[in-house]
Amino acid sequence: MTSLLDLVALAGAGTLAGIINAIAGGGTFFTFATLMAIGLPPVAANATSAVSVVPGQIASALAYRGEILALSRVLVPLCAVSAIGGLFGGWLLLNTDDTTFRGLVPWLLLFATVLFALSPRIPALMQRLRGAAGTPLPAAARATTGALALQGVVAIYGGYFGAGMGIMMLASLSIVFGDRFHDANAAKNILAVCMQGFAVLLFVFSGLVHWSEAIVITLSSVTGGFLGVVVARRVPVPVMRWTVVAIGAALSAWYFVT
Repeated sequence: MTSLLDLVALAGAGTLAGIINAIAGGGTFFTFATLMAIGLPPVAANATSAVSVVPGQIASALAYRGEILALSRVLVPLCAVSAIGGLFGGWLLLNTDDTTFRGLVPWLLLFATVLFALSPRIPALMQRLRGAAGTPLPAAARATTGALALQGVVAIYGGYFGAGMGIMMLASLSIVFGDRFHDANAAKNILAVCMQGFAVLLFVFSGLVHWSEAIVITLSSVTGGFLGVVVARRVPVPVMRWTVVAIGAALSAWYFVT
C-alpha cells in the first residue's frame, strides 16, 4: 500500500523528471531511484518507470509529426528494428530476477551517467570517427545496414533499462542524418516510442507495473514538462546537465555500496 509520503515523493520525482527532460534529459534517474526507494523491487521499479515515461515520449513524437511524416521512408525500417529490439530488451528484463538486476543497477546507472556527461561531445566524436574511417557525411538520409544494426543494439538497451537511450540514439542516428540535428531528434522521439512502447506492452501484461505509482509520475512529469520551459529561461542547460550527472554519480555510488 503506497503511503501519502510515498505519493508525495513520487510526485516530486515526476515533476523533477519532467523539468529535467524538458531541458537536458535524464529524468529516468529520478523516477527509477524513487520507485526503488519507496520499496518496489528493482525489476518492477524499472517496468513502472518505463510505463510512466511513454506518454511524454508520445507527446514529443507528436510535436515532431511533420518531420516524422517527411522522413517516413527512412524511419519505417528503423521503427521496425526499434520495436523488435525493444520487445527483446523487455523480454530480457522480465527474465532477469530481482537479485541479478539489482546487481546490474549501479553499472547501468554509471554507464548512463558517463554517457550523459559526454553527451555534448558525442556528435563531434561521431563526426571524427566517420572521418577517420573515410566515410562521408550522408548526402541524403538512408538507413544503412550498419545504422539498423546499431539501432537494434540501442533498442535492446532501451527496452531493458532505458536511461541514456536518447543520447545513444542521437549518436547512432548521426550515421543516418549527419549533422541534421532536428531530423535526428524527430527520429529519436518516434523510435523511443517504438522501442519502449512495445517493451511496455510486455510489462503491462506481466503484472509488474504498479499503476498508482505510474499514474502519479506520469501526471506530475507533465506538469514538470511545462515548468521546464520556465526553468530553461533562468537556468543554463550546462548547469542542469551537470546537476543530473552529479545525482547520477551519487546514485551509482549508493547502489554500489548498499
